[in-house]
Amino acid sequence: MATPSAQSTDHLPLRNNNIAHDGDVILSPSSVYSFVSSFSTLSPNNNDNPSPNKSINSQTSSSSPLPSSLLYISFNQNSQFFSVGTDQGFRVYNCYPYGESFRRVFNGSGGIGIAAMLFRFNILALVGGGAHPMFPLNKVMIWEDDKSLCTKELSFRSNVRAVRLRRDRIIVILEQKIFIFNFNDMKLLHQIETYANPNGLCEVSHVSGSLVVAFPGLHRGEVRVENYTTKKTTFIFAHDSSIECMSLTLDGKLLATASSKGTLVRVFNTSNGTLLQEVRRGADRAEIYSLAFSPNTQWLAVSSNKGTVHVFKLKVNKGSSSCNPPVPATSSPFSFIRGVLPNYFNSEWSVAQFRFREGLKHIVAFGDQKNSQSNTIVILGMDGSFYRCRFDPVAGGEMTQLEHHNFLNL
Repeated sequence: MATPSAQSTDHLPLRNNNIAHDGDVILSPSSVYSFVSSFSTLSPNNNDNPSPNKSINSQTSSSSPLPSSLLYISFNQNSQFFSVGTDQGFRVYNCYPYGESFRRVFNGSGGIGIAAMLFRFNILALVGGGAHPMFPLNKVMIWEDDKSLCTKELSFRSNVRAVRLRRDRIIVILEQKIFIFNFNDMKLLHQIETYANPNGLCEVSHVSGSLVVAFPGLHRGEVRVENYTTKKTTFIFAHDSSIECMSLTLDGKLLATASSKGTLVRVFNTSNGTLLQEVRRGADRAEIYSLAFSPNTQWLAVSSNKGTVHVFKLKVNKGSSSCNPPVPATSSPFSFIRGVLPNYFNSEWSVAQFRFREGLKHIVAFGDQKNSQSNTIVILGMDGSFYRCRFDPVAGGEMTQLEHHNFLNL
């Protein structure tokens, strides 16, 4: 197995708003779209929830006329909310307390394959999906919910794989290219070629004053990290096989990666590409669905197609001004014969686990962001499952299930 390594180079700042492009972006004036849609508000309007004001050309409805098929789920940037794309529109849910905040059900063909939310604002990036997409699959529509309008659009020559939002940037991911736009005027700032990226892997920092973007490089197993604050590009050779999943801390200082083998998860320092820690999910091949850092950077959660979520103890704590001393790793009981048996027996193992239906995609995030010591996680499944669980940071073992709902039944 190759040793992970990194290279750093100086990078030019985002200055040129007239950057040349090779025709992947279809530059056209922003259009304004209004839609006849039905909507319902199921939770009180307060400062912690998006405010679904009365929409133009809309009518109130308590529920969808027919059961919805789930096409997309995603947490917002601080995991306080999650957004859902269905074959009839999109919905936004609150995690604490659990409940639907609002939904938009489009008349006719309303499939939404991507519904990326911007914090708790009434702004989402929408892309069509399903058998009857609401929008073309090669367009990103910026939906302003208080107006019930798509006020901006971006068109491309190929299908959009993912969208990431910041308050100042829109990042659009195609199969082999990343585009970075200024949010206010939609000007193209940067475009970068990538390795084949059908899952739309790309992670972005969200702390004010820090702009870090991580995505596949041009080679298998490579991650490219663009730090626009320090004007540096870092190439991290993370795995021998293709990158399957990745996650950044909110400040962009730490990167977690998993490959298509799904056995190991590695944590890197993004400023220099240093490998900080390696943990083992298991010995058999698995598909990693999501990785998530806790707000205090003490824990890393991993979900996979094996029907499990694992929580690992991290050695560094970015919650303080400096790194804490390494903590004892949770290791195999065979570690006393380190160096005699294969590395599998010397691996760092998860502290806590939660089990659910195997083979179904679930994504995970750490819950109750206002209380970093709550030791809770939220798990969302493509069958509409919502789990909230608590783990014991000392004793570890199986997590305690605190809540379970099916958000498609609301």
